[in-house]
Amino acid sequence: MVAIIKRMRKLRALLAIRLGPGAAVLPPEVTRIQMDFARDLEDGHYGPRKFWRNCLPRLKYHNPAIPMTVNRTNDQSGPALLTIHFTNPSAAATKAGSAATERTEVINMKHRPESEILDQLLAITRARVVKPTAEESRQIQEIEDQNARSERDSVMMAEVNAKRKREEAIMIQARGDPDAMSS
Repeated sequence: MVAIIKRMRKLRALLAIRLGPGAAVLPPEVTRIQMDFARDLEDGHYGPRKFWRNCLPRLKYHNPAIPMTVNRTNDQSGPALLTIHFTNPSAAATKAGSAATERTEVINMKHRPESEILDQLLAITRARVVKPTAEESRQIQEIEDQNARSERDSVMMAEVNAKRKREEAIMIQARGDPDAMSS
């Protein structure tokens, strides 16, 4: 039974993909999102990387039809850009698969935290942020409570294990076994 409970906790953790920063539904006018930034974190590329790792998967989950490409370069001094491609609302309403890009908006992500990048993206696209339902809020609270209990149990077990090792070391020293003390 323990394995089933552990699996259920892991499945509940998938809520993190559906909810959180970046969980937003983009309007149909958005046709494509493209990110360009450096592979390494130095010179202002930390925020774009965090956005890519934390927010972009949620955006993709809620907008599977919108292509989202990420180009990572080796040029640390290069720009970190988020390009959003839009089409006109009438072409978006017809759901044409290859709607031509009418305009693009570019966000400079260099030296900016992920939250600021996300706020700019949401403001430019006028995306609708996904709010958790009452059931999802309850599940999130249960997960947080379970994580807090796990942390307390982990600290308690570390103390118990340290005490047991100290007692074993004292017993070995009392027996006078020099070979056992070195291992």
